[in-house]
Amino acid sequence: MKKKVKRKSQWFKARKSCIFCRDKVKDITYFDYERLKKEISERGKILPRRVTKNCAKHQRMITSSIKQARQLALLSYTRR
Repeated sequence: MKKKVKRKSQWFKARKSCIFCRDKVKDITYFDYERLKKEISERGKILPRRVTKNCAKHQRMITSSIKQARQLALLSYTRR
């Protein structure tokens, strides 16, 4: 009996790129809270890179901006 040879699929899922790199955003600031809201989970935690698919540079900007916005009461620490 011949063994069946498994072939790998020819179709690969395209890797999602950073939204901010794609839109060529240079700075992410704390008063851009509408954009920052999308980077927070329903529990109020900052979403990691593996979930949002952001690059390291923009993820650091997002994290610092969210923390600044929380200090200035633009974003809440817990999401309601």
